[in-house]
Amino acid sequence: MTSRLVVLGHGYSAGFLTRRLVPQGWTVTGTTRDNASRVTLAGATPLRWPGEGDAVRAEIARADAILISAGPEAGECPALREFGTAIADSRARWFGYLSTTGVYGDRQGGWVDETSDLAPSTRRGRDRVAAEAGWQALAAAHGLPLHIFRLAGIYGPGRGPFEKVRNGTARRIIKPGQVFSRIHAEDIAQTLAASIARPSPGAIYNLCDDDPAPPEDVLEHAAHLLGLPPPPAEDFTTAEMTPMARSFYAESKRVSNARIKRDLGIRLIHPDYRSGLAAILAEESVRA
Repeated sequence: MTSRLVVLGHGYSAGFLTRRLVPQGWTVTGTTRDNASRVTLAGATPLRWPGEGDAVRAEIARADAILISAGPEAGECPALREFGTAIADSRARWFGYLSTTGVYGDRQGGWVDETSDLAPSTRRGRDRVAAEAGWQALAAAHGLPLHIFRLAGIYGPGRGPFEKVRNGTARRIIKPGQVFSRIHAEDIAQTLAASIARPSPGAIYNLCDDDPAPPEDVLEHAAHLLGLPPPPAEDFTTAEMTPMARSFYAESKRVSNARIKRDLGIRLIHPDYRSGLAAILAEESVRA
């Protein structure tokens, strides 16, 4: 029997999950605003949202699994607003919400795990906390099998630093003590697939690799792999940056991934940025 997944907000990360599940016999439907070809290329059937809400609800009604990948808008989750009732009435045995490790806020380089207090220091983080709470309330009211996934910085093919390093636009901003956690899109997909195969309603998982690292180290290693000099260092305090770019440096923390290893048996495909960058570069070479 074919299993059905509906993805609300079928973007970059969802594409990796779709490519993993379709060969296993899954049928995937994904919503998109304006990039139906990307959804189709990943192996899913696209539906436009906004635009085809009734068709999306019909797919939700027969879904075995539902993934909410759409980000908050104006402080609320648009998928919850638009499709909360349909999801509450669905027969899905699993549904997941993709959140962010930004819900933990700034820890000045300290460690967090899924039991850590939520203390977001940015608007994006606060919106995600609100969205998580909204889905948890719906799940509690209707007995839904909700799983929350808090993603670190996402990278992968097409989202690596190589293009900027090559064209000279990469910026090696130095802020002493700054560290970020990251997660390769392939590891997002394998973790989501493992959770779908082994539902644990109410579970919350951090998705990150084993090596929280300063962003300048990642750029320097990317340059090394390309045989190029590293971008010149710029002091964070004096660097010209947009408010959005500067906000990414407002939080420094190390995120634990022990739970996905213990509970889901995950062995990371790319346990650190060195492995992930090498794989991206190798894939680029094959495509060239």
